Amino acid sequence: MKIIILGAGRVGESVAESLVSEQNDITVIDQDPARLRLLEEKLDLRGVVGNGVQPSVLQEAGARDADMLIACAAADEVNLVVSKVAHDVFSVPTTIARLRSPEFTSDDGLLGRNGFAVDRVICPEESVTRYIHKLINYPEALQVVEFSQQRAALIVVRAAAGGKVVGHTIGELRERFPHAPMRIVALYRLDTEMEASPNARILPGDEVFVLADTRRIRQVLAAIHPVNKPVQRVMIAGGGRVGLRLARSLVGQCEVKIIERDRTRCEYLASQLPSDVLVLQGDGADEDLLFEENVGEMDMFLALTNDDEDNILSAMLAKRMGANRVLSLINRRAYADMMQGSTIDIAVSPAQTVIGELLAHLRRGDVAAVHSLRRGAAEALEGVARGDVKTSKLVGRRVEEIKLPPGTRLGAIVRGEGKDSEVLMPHHDTLIEADDHLIMFIPDKRQVRDVERLFQVGATFFG
Repeated sequence: MKIIILGAGRVGESVAESLVSEQNDITVIDQDPARLRLLEEKLDLRGVVGNGVQPSVLQEAGARDADMLIACAAADEVNLVVSKVAHDVFSVPTTIARLRSPEFTSDDGLLGRNGFAVDRVICPEESVTRYIHKLINYPEALQVVEFSQQRAALIVVRAAAGGKVVGHTIGELRERFPHAPMRIVALYRLDTEMEASPNARILPGDEVFVLADTRRIRQVLAAIHPVNKPVQRVMIAGGGRVGLRLARSLVGQCEVKIIERDRTRCEYLASQLPSDVLVLQGDGADEDLLFEENVGEMDMFLALTNDDEDNILSAMLAKRMGANRVLSLINRRAYADMMQGSTIDIAVSPAQTVIGELLAHLRRGDVAAVHSLRRGAAEALEGVARGDVKTSKLVGRRVEEIKLPPGTRLGAIVRGEGKDSEVLMPHHDTLIEADDHLIMFIPDKRQVRDVERLFQVGATFFG
């Protein structure tokens, strides 16, 4: 696809990096020539210097024959206007805008074709908040992503001694957990992928990727990791947009303390949050302050400032001082890769949390959802099997007859709609039916195109 990205900031750079790796034709517009030059040296893309609101700049970027525009400049108003110009002047088929304001949603009439012509809204701050909220609800997990109207879930969890399946083989799962069917689709040991075969043994420290019915998440987690007590005490370092959104969402669920360095911002936070949320002025990496505020009694410490180094230091310090679980927001991918699974329990990349939302628009075939895994190296994809035996590569075929790319695994099938739907763990002789939702784990993004082709319906298919 030919894609124009407006804005070469953190989000724009991460989006460009992800999309370039899939052989898309990428052009990035930004007013900072030095930043664009760095991007051009690092990635296979073209940079255009200028203000993307101006039609002449969009023209130079190739808007006439672009398939998509992704507006992720810092200001909402710029992203709205660029989307409007791209649609009205250049007839760009799909426009996606990053909007920080919670007052705009994708189904808002103001964003429709007669308004700002935005097809999809992305908000990294909101995506990060949702992501972290799931980790607070399921404290044993490293990542929880949901599919098919939240009927199925992919859970990433680090195996720990005491887990009921730890020390056993994958093939023994069915007999040990008949009431909580699950499918392990990937196993990583010391950051190296192991073959998830029936004979593979789960060892402490393994990173386990498992698909299950959402209603069984707690049972599945308990099988792999001893159950942690529910998160009741949370300390947040950083009262920016993410910190404030998260604190609001936790009111009534947890005791929350926020540490914020800026006095004016502290006053604003205090005015926006209930009195039972404690707002403290100070540095999240101040050992004396953390000690005074009993960081060692916290169920979860969240470092959510805009500074990667501050987040890493404060999270490592909190862990050393006894916080049960620590999470750090890390923008730089190299830092996130380095820190995941270290003293820091969970490293979250804000840009990576929204990549999946974008990828669903890029996937061909009948793709319903995409989630980015392992900091963008792998994907979980949900596709809908359409057509019939003559027109589909999937419908009317047994699982063993489907030619999947090497390493790609079919993890779950959601059959039926709404309350009548059921989550099936597929076996070699399971027959795929029309309108089944198939959830696949793809360990290498280079295999995505081959998986997409499976979901494309042809006039006739001879296979």
